[in-house]
Parts: sequence; structure tokens; C-alpha cells
Amino acid sequence: MNDSGAAGAAELIALARAELGRRVVGQAEMIDGLLLALVAGGHILLEGVPGLAKTLAVKALAEITALEFKRIQFTPDLLPADITGTLVWDQGSGKFSVRRGPVFANVILADEINRAPAKVQSALLEAMEEGQVTIGEGTYPLPDPFLVLATENPIEHEGTYALPEAQLDRFLVKLLVRYPSPDEEIRIVESDAGLPAGKGRAYRTRPALAPVLGGDALARLRSASETVRVDPRITSYLVSLVAATRPAVVPRAGAGTPAAGSPAPGHGAASGLYRYIAFGASPRASLALYRCARISALFEGRDYVTPSDVKKAAFPVLRHRIVMSYEADADGLDADAVIGRILSLVPVP
Repeated sequence: MNDSGAAGAAELIALARAELGRRVVGQAEMIDGLLLALVAGGHILLEGVPGLAKTLAVKALAEITALEFKRIQFTPDLLPADITGTLVWDQGSGKFSVRRGPVFANVILADEINRAPAKVQSALLEAMEEGQVTIGEGTYPLPDPFLVLATENPIEHEGTYALPEAQLDRFLVKLLVRYPSPDEEIRIVESDAGLPAGKGRAYRTRPALAPVLGGDALARLRSASETVRVDPRITSYLVSLVAATRPAVVPRAGAGTPAAGSPAPGHGAASGLYRYIAFGASPRASLALYRCARISALFEGRDYVTPSDVKKAAFPVLRHRIVMSYEADADGLDADAVIGRILSLVPVP
């Protein structure tokens, strides 16, 4: 690898893309999102119908980083202790000992996270936000790096539980896993046809992936991302984008307050969209957009951020942080449509 800053980082990312491409056909948007969140040290929410290689991609990501991988299958009867761990009575010593749960790993696949009730989903909140787990009266640090990749099925609602907004906000990005193109699907069929029959053949018989993003390489990428320059005008631009997702808040009564329901200052033409938004993104979204824009620039081999980097990162960063209204559902609008409209309205520096 060429170690000359951004150029060397782009070279390393290209190697990682190529290595993941040996296991996952197509899905370039998902692969780039996984790598971006890995470098940023943030958690990922993957949404897509079954059979689109979500689990395969997560396992491949763990393999190219040589990190410890654990999978948790979320079900309605799962308990919080099944994730974090619990205290177990040791008859020999006459004391309680800690039995650590599967969350104590570097890469966690929370498969079908919306199949478990909120109490179980919230067991991940402390782990995702603070990198630690409380069991009994003790607090135990999680391995570093620690990355949660949660999957959910968007078309199945029976027996599922919506993720609380507080937990959604802990995910750095939300990636939409889309259907492959016809050419990509032909490659998928042809590659699978060459595998021998048998259970689990897709994981046991494929060639091993090289750990191109091992500890040292990942550390170099993270260090390089911190050197990417952001002009103050770009920072102001991305903050304006996030602010434009927030509907007007009904003010408290008092002199000089605007009328209830009036657009917030600076929103201008975007105010027509607010009937589709129940709640906008928090400042945590601005922080996430700042981080992701810098890493997006790094992926392109640049050591400075452009408005295009911000626009590219806006969809995965904001789509799960905007709470849509009932009117949006009635009119068939989703968060991506609203984000696209906001990007067209907020002036570019």
C-alpha cells in the first residue's frame, strides 16, 4: 500500500472492495456503506428482503478485518440476558460468576432485530453508545473495535416490533439492500451452481478472504480520515441540511414568538415538505454526516470534503433519523424522497 495519505487510503479501500467482491456479487452501495461505517466506527442498520446477501456480506466484512464475529438471531422469546450475559451461581466457590453473552465480540450481526420486543432491543443501547455492558453490579468493556450490524425485513410486519427512535439514532447509517441487476443475478446463479450440494455450502466451500483491513490497516484508515479537511462553508452546509429536516416547533406563548405551525427560521422553500415530517434529525445526525462526508472524500482519494461528499452521505445518515408523518404514508412518500427534495432546495456553497 502507498502510505501517502488519502491516495494510500483510497488504494486500501479498493483492495477491500475487491476482496469483498469475491464473496458478494454486486451490491456496491451496501459494500461501500459497510466499509464507511467500519472506518467511522459506527453501527449499521441493513434493510432488505431475505436472500439479498446481507448475512453473507457481514460475515465477509468480519473476515477481511480478521475480527471476532458473533451472530444473534432475534426472536420474540429472546431475553436481554441472552445478549449481554448474566450472573451464574458457582456452587464450588459459593459466589456468582459472570457469563458473558454473544455481544462480547468485535462484529455483531443482530439478525432480524425487529422480531424482538423493545426490552430486548434496548439491551444493545448501552453497548452501542458506550462500548460497555452492565451485568449485575459490574460494568464490563466491550472489545475495540465494536460494530453492530442489524438487519430488518421491510415487507414483513406480523410478529415484528418497530425499533424505538432512541435506538435508531444510535445507528450511524441505514443501508438499503436492493435487488441485483439481471447480469449480477446471472453471476450469482452461475457461482452457486459450481458449489457442491450440502448444508451451509455457501460458507464452507468458498475460498477464504485475505485480511486486507487487519488491525494496522484499519488504524491507518482511521488516522487518515482525521486529516481530511472540511471548509467552514461545508460544515455550515451540512448543518443546514440537517436543520432543514426539522419541522417548525409550536412555540411557547409569549411576546415575539412566531405563530404556531410557521416554518422555522432559515427553512424557506423546504417548509412545504413539513407536512410529511413528524420529527426531524437531531444534532447527532450532524456529527454523523460530518464524519461520513470526510470518509467519503477519503474513499475518493481526496484530503478535502466537497458538497458531493455531503450529498452522498446524506441518504444513509438521515433516512432512519427522519420520522415520517401519516400524510407521507398516505401519499406514498418515503424518507429518501424527502431528503432528495431537501438536497435540491438547500443552497450549495
